[in-house]
Amino acid sequence: SSGSARVASVLAALMSALAIGSAVQPAFALSVELDDVAPDRIERQRMFARGVLPGEARDPDTFEDRLAAQGLVEGAPILIRIFKEESQLELWMRKGDAFVLQGMYPICHWTGTLGPKQREGDKQSPEGFYTIGAPQMRHRGRWQRAFNLGYPNPYDRAHGRTGNSVMVHGKCKSAGCYAMTDALMEEIYGLTREALKAGQQTFQVQALPFRMSDAKMAQMKSHKWYSFWKTLKEGYDHFERHRLPPNIVVCERSYKVNFNT
Repeated sequence: SSGSARVASVLAALMSALAIGSAVQPAFALSVELDDVAPDRIERQRMFARGVLPGEARDPDTFEDRLAAQGLVEGAPILIRIFKEESQLELWMRKGDAFVLQGMYPICHWTGTLGPKQREGDKQSPEGFYTIGAPQMRHRGRWQRAFNLGYPNPYDRAHGRTGNSVMVHGKCKSAGCYAMTDALMEEIYGLTREALKAGQQTFQVQALPFRMSDAKMAQMKSHKWYSFWKTLKEGYDHFERHRLPPNIVVCERSYKVNFNT
């Protein structure tokens, strides 16, 4: 009958609307996610989930051979540099009178944008100069191979910044931390642990927005965090010139390289 046909038509329209709504929802969820995380980082998370993330796997059986080929040994003092824009972590080791680059590790995931972490819950990964000692090394609980950056540091506290438990850890998920995958973190953690065991009291982590060349800084001159980044560049330039960790002090709410020590 015509009545039955109308009912069938209405039901078909409702089913179609429900199907469209179901299809739209994931796209909407993704658009919300993109407000917080850049598309390249989302793609790395997807690749990690599929087990195809480039650079994730390191053969532990070849680790000592790789160090020996560089003239390095476990226990040598270390320094770490993190570059947000490039999503890279560099691990440097002492060799003779200077530090040399031991390895460059892809950061699987970090959250937020370029610029410092300012408050608890902002999901922003921090920037600045951080000092890590044995009490900050994690070897139990959720992250069995991780270290706490020590945020907020004296500079952060001088600017009223809040938060805690910001880590460099494994896996590929972060809410303000730097996630390195378990395989890479095993190697990074091992070198940091052995350096501290061998007598390095603390090691420095330079968490930077990008590689701070003069040309790059000129490009970012209109950015709202440019003045802050200029305070980071002094320490960055010191390491670029001397390949030795800069001695960083906080003076008048600013990072300074202390050339007298």
